[in-house]
Amino acid sequence: MSNKMMGIIFSLGNTENMLELTKMRAASAVPVGGKYRAIDFPLSNMVNADIVNIGILTQYNYRSLMDHIGSGKEWDLDRKNDGLFIFPPYLNPSGSGWYRGTADALFTNLSFLVRSDEDYVVLSDGNLIYKADLSEFLDKHIETGADISVMVKKMPSGSVTELQKFGQVMIDNNDRIIDYAQKPERKISDVCSMNVFIIKRELLISLIQDCIAHGNYDFIVDIILKNLDKLKVFGFYYDGYFKNLYNVADFYAFNMDLLNPSLLHELFVRRGKIYTKVKDEVPAKYNAEANVTNSIVADGCVIEGDVHNSVLFRGVIISRGVSVKNSIILQGSVIGMNSTLDYVIIDKEAHITENKHLRGEATWPLLIGKNAVV
Repeated sequence: MSNKMMGIIFSLGNTENMLELTKMRAASAVPVGGKYRAIDFPLSNMVNADIVNIGILTQYNYRSLMDHIGSGKEWDLDRKNDGLFIFPPYLNPSGSGWYRGTADALFTNLSFLVRSDEDYVVLSDGNLIYKADLSEFLDKHIETGADISVMVKKMPSGSVTELQKFGQVMIDNNDRIIDYAQKPERKISDVCSMNVFIIKRELLISLIQDCIAHGNYDFIVDIILKNLDKLKVFGFYYDGYFKNLYNVADFYAFNMDLLNPSLLHELFVRRGKIYTKVKDEVPAKYNAEANVTNSIVADGCVIEGDVHNSVLFRGVIISRGVSVKNSIILQGSVIGMNSTLDYVIIDKEAHITENKHLRGEATWPLLIGKNAVV
């Protein structure tokens, strides 16, 4: 088959903006939606486009990511030929060897690209929530004759603070990118790069080698921005739901967005499934006192209290007399009797003792760390 694609997912950032949520896990391994992880979305997009050779470049707190991905069985990537490969940094006895940037991570694992035989590479950050047809993206890349194609999204209502999370691009009438500013301090455009790219494999290898030879290490800044006048870089407009899990507010907003049935259909039904690690759990149990509305409740939960506009992950226990509103409770946490939660995020295996009253704000939810006892 000609014009095949391989995939590379970056899971490199040490995202301090996620606070306790990334203290013990990579941003791409952050749990979302009751039973998923952020990386399930870019990974499933690739699998739905029949990509069967995928590498994940990871650096910080990658144990939970590796545990979640495993052999890639749930994505049908446990294969004799091709399949799923995870590339953590190689640390020498002196402690050096950390990836100095995305281009450096690609160069360190250049043999993966060299040994592969696909014509094109699709690259994506691992903490992006989107549902895109990557086959359509490839078709557009070939049609335009682009050297590099960048998936972009119009965000006309985005504030300056919101747009600062992204690269902002200016595009001409032929969809060619004529300016690309990486996370500028001021708004220069309402068209943002989603950090999803397609490039010919052989061209990528050449550009990486040249980048490192000149002492540069970043794929976007040192390969795309510095070659914008030399390479044909085109934008591919994406019009679906998109969320970059950049900080705690983004994490909270996305999980709350999932309470919208139309978004659930867009993300989990249209254009293929979102796959994740399967865990065998008993169904959720609702006792006679339970009152649950407009919420996502995963397997293994036991509910004896009130739950409204909330997301409960696997094995959460809501005791009698508890009121949970506008909150996100991760796996295995226990909420003690007669407690109230409103605009709260609780990480895994936490225990909220009896008669506690916790409240945050919609724009700044209260975050309780993993294994905490409150």
